[in-house]
Amino acid sequence: MTDETTKHGNNGGEGPFGHGNYEHQDLGPKNILYFLLVLGVATSLCMVGLRGLYTFLDHRVRASQPEVNPLITNVPQDTLHIPPGYPQTAFPSPRLEEDERGQLNDIRLQQDNTLYSYGWVDENAGTVRIPIERAMDLLVQRGLPVRPQETGDKGAEDEGTSGSSPATKATGPRKGEMK
Repeated sequence: MTDETTKHGNNGGEGPFGHGNYEHQDLGPKNILYFLLVLGVATSLCMVGLRGLYTFLDHRVRASQPEVNPLITNVPQDTLHIPPGYPQTAFPSPRLEEDERGQLNDIRLQQDNTLYSYGWVDENAGTVRIPIERAMDLLVQRGLPVRPQETGDKGAEDEGTSGSSPATKATGPRKGEMK
C-alpha cells in the first residue's frame, strides 16, 4: 500500500530528518508581480470611480443652488470657493460686520484689559481704575459705603435725643443699623 507521503520519502513526520508535511513549492516572483498588478488596477479603478462620483455630486449641487439676487454684483462663478477679499469688494460701505469672530475677540480683549489692569479713567480729575480682583478685596476689607441717617425726624427733635426715634427704641434697630 502506497500513499503520497511515502512516495516522496516523507513518512508523516517520521522520516530520517523528522520533518512533517510542508509546502514543496515557494512563492515565485511572477505571482508577486501579478498580485501587485491586480492591486494597482483595483486602486486605479477606485480612484476613477470616486472622481466620477465627486464630479457628479458637484454638478448636482450647482444645479440645485438658487439663483443669485440680481442686485448683488461681482459674484464669483464658483460659490463653493470664495476668493480672498470678496466681501470687501462685493458689498458697499458701510458694512456692519466683516469679521464677527475677530471683532468679538477684540472687544473681549479690550474688556479683559479694562477689568484686570490699572489705568486712568479721568487723569485731570484724578480718577483711576483698579483691577476687579483688587476692588473686591478692598470692598471686603472696608465694607460698603453707608449713607448718613437723616436727622430731620420730628420725633427726634421733640425729644431732644441724639437722633434715635421712639419707634427705633420700641422695635429695635432698623435694617442696616447696628445694635
